[in-house]
Amino acid sequence: MSINLAQLKQQQIEYANRIILRDDNHFSTPTLIGGTDVGFEEGGQITRAAIVVLSFPNLTLVEYQIAKMPTTLPYIPGYLSFREYPALLAAWQKIEHKPQLLLVDGQGVAHPRKLGIASHLGLLLDIPTIGVAKKKLYGQYQPLPDERLAQEPLFDKTGIEQIGSVLRSKVKCNPLFISAGHRVSQLSALNWVKACLKGYRLPEPTRFADAVASNKPLLQKLLHNFKNNN
Repeated sequence: MSINLAQLKQQQIEYANRIILRDDNHFSTPTLIGGTDVGFEEGGQITRAAIVVLSFPNLTLVEYQIAKMPTTLPYIPGYLSFREYPALLAAWQKIEHKPQLLLVDGQGVAHPRKLGIASHLGLLLDIPTIGVAKKKLYGQYQPLPDERLAQEPLFDKTGIEQIGSVLRSKVKCNPLFISAGHRVSQLSALNWVKACLKGYRLPEPTRFADAVASNKPLLQKLLHNFKNNN
């Protein structure tokens, strides 16, 4: 597999210049919030992308879709979005109830070239997106106290520009790294993630998507509840 990293890097830089880091003027409280996650099968040969759609504010499952396809790129730090977005776009095409806001498992602009998967996907779909990452990829922050909803700004390597927020969503759990993806401000990104927490480390949209993408036991519980409610 031939990979031109210089070309991918240039594309990231070009896309990053098109990212909008402010709230849409006409954005209103969404009735549907989506979540995305990506898993891999057959030793990484198959990409399994999941998108879930939840009602807001009660955060119950409305719809979910899965798309599988051959993996087109190996894992390369800093270029993960190119590995994940093709299957996510395929899953998005299947969604009937399109959400007005999408929480994406991964980075937004908290990325060395300001184009993590949340920003990349948001730009391609032209919708507001938020990156909700389980680990830090880039940036620096002050230590958080071990209390629920403790938070600190995440800065770039200069320590001047805020590129996201670090949030301890649950006591005795590692923090989440939240950053605006596209068409949303950093403050709103943090507030929307908080609004989607229900006592777990992950906000409900990406928690549900993680269960679907990785075919976890939670998926069967979600499907059982979904069938009972419909």
